Amino acid sequence: MRFLPLILRNLGRKKMRTLLTAGSFAAALFLFGLLQVIGRSLDQGVEVAGADRLAVRNRVSIIMPLPYSYGAQIGKLPNIRDYTWAVWFGGVYQDERNFFPQFAVDAQSYHRVYPELRIADDQWQAFVADRQGCVVGRDLAERFGFQVGDRIPIRGTIFEGTWEFNLRAIYDGERPEDPTSDMWIRYDYLEETREILKGTVGWYVVRVDDPARSDEVARTIDERFANSSFETRTETEQAFLTGFANQIGNVRLLILSVGAVVFFTLILVSGNTMAIAVRERMAELAVMKSLGFSNLLLLVLVATEAVILALVGGSAGLLAAKTLTRFGDPTGGLLPFFYLAPAEMAFGLLLALAVGAVSGLIPATAAVRTTIVAGLRGI
Repeated sequence: MRFLPLILRNLGRKKMRTLLTAGSFAAALFLFGLLQVIGRSLDQGVEVAGADRLAVRNRVSIIMPLPYSYGAQIGKLPNIRDYTWAVWFGGVYQDERNFFPQFAVDAQSYHRVYPELRIADDQWQAFVADRQGCVVGRDLAERFGFQVGDRIPIRGTIFEGTWEFNLRAIYDGERPEDPTSDMWIRYDYLEETREILKGTVGWYVVRVDDPARSDEVARTIDERFANSSFETRTETEQAFLTGFANQIGNVRLLILSVGAVVFFTLILVSGNTMAIAVRERMAELAVMKSLGFSNLLLLVLVATEAVILALVGGSAGLLAAKTLTRFGDPTGGLLPFFYLAPAEMAFGLLLALAVGAVSGLIPATAAVRTTIVAGLRGI
């Protein structure tokens, strides 16, 4: 700590250069934070998928339906604790830009299978009692100002016509990353009203007695419907949600590629800045060596300057990204949730510190290798 004033004084010599270098770290970490938020959101909650839940879908494609009659057969198989089903509704509220997911769900079982989505008992019972009832997530309600009792019109795209629903309940997530931007309507109301795909569901969700037996249960389900007109593919809920995300491409690869380019560029920028700063102080470093400063100590002092820049700039960028997420999804509902987790912020800060250390060590190593005589020539 006794050398901290010296380090800060060196950083203050070229205030504009120091500010711009810290700003480059801030911009990079701000982008890193947003990429993490978008990546996790497009994964549609993969990280919070239930360990005891399996998804049963059509073997051909995730968009192909399954018969409603499969539900009763699935419920009788061993090691299955509960099950439910859902259908993608895919309607539009007022305008195409107001996108949000809508699912037709079973009013009797859906809440049991997803206990982490919290709903007041009286509100859920109101939903169960109203065939035209609907449930929306807290984020969705805040986005459009929905309140319990509102009448919500939805223009069908898959199921044509204008559908009107009574808002009976608002649900909250148990964890910050739980998606609360969905709308649920009742499957039985959809089934009695729609003109196409009658007698089918989009997918089933199964809760198993023991997560360790998930693979066994999955094989049992798929073997039960093998060689039928609607063969199934049973997978963990995490794999199922990943399949949804992959419909729009390998987002994770894109994010990793962009992030790698950003941090490589940051190493070049900060490394060049530190190289210039060290070159300007070469004579001073030679004097310090003549006064007894060891090569290791000089190496640490120069590298610490870069680490401090990374710490200050990276923290500012991550705090800016976190602040932006507190204002909610800026895409108008395209992202299921918009949340930057503390663990991701910590990881980003560690990356910044690593980049700072590398960018400082390279020019510092060159400086300490310079002899005292060579360094003093600049005086």
